[in-house]
Amino acid sequence: MSDTRSNLPTDSREPDTDRPRVAPAIITPSVDALEAHLAPYAAHSSQSRGRRYPEAAPAARTEFQRDRDRIVHSTAFRRLEYKTQVFVNHEGDLFRTRLTHSLEVAQIARSVARNLRVNEDLVEAISLAHDLGHTPFGHAGQDTLNECMREHGGFEHNLQSLAVVDDLEEHYGAFDGLNLCFETREGILKHCSRENARRLGELGERFLNGHQPSIEAQIANLADEIAYNNHDVDDGLRSGLLTIEQLSEVALWQVHYEAARGDYPQIEGRRLVHETVRRIINTLIVDLIDTTARQLERHAPTSLDDVRAAPPLVAHSEVVAAQAGELKRFLFKNLYRHYRVMRMANKARRVIAGLFDAFTDDSRLLPPAYQAKDAAAQPRLIAHYIAGMTDRYALKEYRRLFVVDDN
Repeated sequence: MSDTRSNLPTDSREPDTDRPRVAPAIITPSVDALEAHLAPYAAHSSQSRGRRYPEAAPAARTEFQRDRDRIVHSTAFRRLEYKTQVFVNHEGDLFRTRLTHSLEVAQIARSVARNLRVNEDLVEAISLAHDLGHTPFGHAGQDTLNECMREHGGFEHNLQSLAVVDDLEEHYGAFDGLNLCFETREGILKHCSRENARRLGELGERFLNGHQPSIEAQIANLADEIAYNNHDVDDGLRSGLLTIEQLSEVALWQVHYEAARGDYPQIEGRRLVHETVRRIINTLIVDLIDTTARQLERHAPTSLDDVRAAPPLVAHSEVVAAQAGELKRFLFKNLYRHYRVMRMANKARRVIAGLFDAFTDDSRLLPPAYQAKDAAAQPRLIAHYIAGMTDRYALKEYRRLFVVDDN
């Protein structure tokens, strides 16, 4: 009797147990292969200016992918979930936080980077890290902490983000911070005073010499503006602080609102708002890609050094930039200066100033890690402690210090 197995397809036969198995070869692409598609003016991992502390090259990923992964796994990144943009964390679960904002920035920035053939991993790392140093309670918290630190060097959230990744994170045995690449750290540092730029050495040189950061850093910067302007419109409408009637004054909104109603006459409410906002975002992204592509063609950079020496290359067209500026001014007047937002901002200032004053008066109220041996260093440690708080933790600390029946 013949073996019926011989009539089966080859891949259906039982394995030959007498034959030694050979594991399939795993082919790990080189860094050059992973970045072979990049334009010559993009930032390449193999040409990075390196890290503050030398490390062996990563396996199966690029240096910028390693940076992104370190940022995502950091403590400061997780805290962004409970730090807010405009609305304080306890005001509602559906409003944007610094975490969701950072994810939206990264998504927009990667789309732009892909179309311009620049480094998506670097632009993502910068986008995810750009708000790590933000205080609780948004801009009100930052402005108050800057005022508290006026006599001690001030407070800038960009510098604080750099301090987080350079020194404050505690994940590795060999060094403080995350030991990110120069290019990632450069992109995080969006603004910097000349005084601080001198103190930062190589990282601050571009602010002194009038040079630009990488294309990737410029993209992350504009993606940040696209994200927060549009999600503030969405959150403003959801909260009831803004109305459709008010927004009809803004050309960028009204054009897309009418187009959405024309294409879908049956939709209304939140669906209509989302349809309008997504169209605005798409217009801004496409215009940014097209205008930047023309800028690149005009200036013809052939290296990252050429990008640094050129004027800003990532930009909107004049028409769209004017429309985006009009939307930004509208939000400042009607949302950020709304009396309900101002009331919460006033409370936030009281909390931040109260915490700073209490810790300054008696540093023993601080956790031991933030008690300085040198009195001159104490204010900066207090700023680090407060800046690292989430909205709800700051409120809890305030109650602990000033409410008698609280624990």
